[in-house]
Parts: sequence; structure tokens; C-alpha cells
Amino acid sequence: MAPSVSTDAAVEARVFWLRFQKEIAAALIIVILAIIGFAGYRFYTYRRNSTAAELLGNAKSPQDYQDVITRYPGTPAGASAYLLLAGRQHNEKKFAEANATLQRFVDKNPEHDFVPTARLAMAANLESMGKNDEALSIFQEVATKYPNTYNGPLALISQVPLLKAKNRIDDARRVCEEILTKYKMPGQQIEGTRDDRIDTVWAGEAMRHLRSLKPPEQPKPPVGASNAAPKAPAPGAPPSMIAAPTTPPPAGPVSSGAPTPKKPK
Repeated sequence: MAPSVSTDAAVEARVFWLRFQKEIAAALIIVILAIIGFAGYRFYTYRRNSTAAELLGNAKSPQDYQDVITRYPGTPAGASAYLLLAGRQHNEKKFAEANATLQRFVDKNPEHDFVPTARLAMAANLESMGKNDEALSIFQEVATKYPNTYNGPLALISQVPLLKAKNRIDDARRVCEEILTKYKMPGQQIEGTRDDRIDTVWAGEAMRHLRSLKPPEQPKPPVGASNAAPKAPAPGAPPSMIAAPTTPPPAGPVSSGAPTPKKPK
């Protein structure tokens, strides 16, 4: 019986191949083409990224950076060109143009690791332009959205000088206390860093600011008001020890109480 079963299986396989050989061949061709296409895409991407990186390495002027952005969008070098161009514009005090470049970087690369860094750079540019309210808003956004990165505590500590300038001392103290609460443990490493002591840096900076923040002054009492309240008499004190309320002396000449004799005419 065993040789008969083996023969039947071979016959069925041959029949299956004869019936579906075109479909099987077509499927194999599709798989081979897919592999070739993927390998070609990988090679093309590698070559394109390498060329873009080489061009970026030779870039010297803002126009060179713009060429990399235009010719090689979607490459790591193209994304880096945005940041380098914005840095050059910042150094030339073109703060509005630098922020426009950084905003394009964020729009084109929303998931890039340097997005929070770009947002902090935008806040610094706004601060240089005197737009402290907008800068403070971005610092607060980064601190809330990226608390477990290096940019989180940096965004918090950057709020303190702006709050001090606006005389919002209580808010500045609250930010410093938040830093001390979140980043004071020296062994708690922040994501994206290799320094276990990074937390102590932020805690030390927060303490330095906290010491310079004086509590708001209390209103002074009006001139002439008595600062000390009258003391209550001790229990069981004799009446002679209880001070009688004093009344101000009457205005005008003081009378001695005895009548003045009249001069005879």
C-alpha cells in the first residue's frame, strides 16, 4: 500500500503544477520583482542620503543650506539643513526669518527628535524680539509636552527670568519648586541623556533662582498707628495695677484749679 500512496501524491503534485503553473510562475515573478524593487529603493535611498550629507558638509552659506533643503527634502541632511540655516539667521539677528525656518522644520518633520529643541530656539528668538509673552507660552508648552526629555527642565528654568521681569514672583517660585520636585534626584536619569547627574544641575539652578526671589513686601502700617496692642492685665491683678485709659489733654491753657485773685481797683 505504501508505494501506491507515494505514487498518487506524485501524480497529484504533477497535475497541480500543470493546472496552476502560470499562476505559480506569476507569483514567483512578483515576489522576485518586489525583492529587487525593495533592494533598489534601499540603494537609491542610501545614495541619496549620502549625497545630501556630502552636500550639507560642504555648505558654507545660507544659500547652500537652502539648496540642500530644496534638492533633498525628506532626508536627514535636509532636516539638519533647516536647523543650521536657522542658526545662521539667528547669529545674523534675523530672528523673524529664523523662526520662519524653524516653523517649516517642525511642519515638515513633526516627529523629529529635534522638534522640542527647535521650539525652544523659537522661544529664544521671540525673547530677543521683545515678545516675552509669546516666548513664555512656548516655554510652558515644551515643559508640558516633553517633561521627560532634556528640553523639559530647560523649558521650565527658562520661564523664571520672564516671570521675574513681569513681577510674577509667586509663579516664578512655583516653577522653581516644580523643578526641585521633579528633577532633584541625582540617580534619576532623563531620557535622551547619558549623565545621571543632570537632575542636580537643574535643581542647583532652581535653588539659585529661588534664593534671589524675595517674597512680596507686606503693606506698611499708616504713620502714627500704634504697632503694639495694649497688654491685658494678669488674672487676679489689683485694681491699682490696671492702667486707666488715657485721654489726650485739652487744647488751650491749663487751669491750676485755684481761682486767681482779682486786682483791687
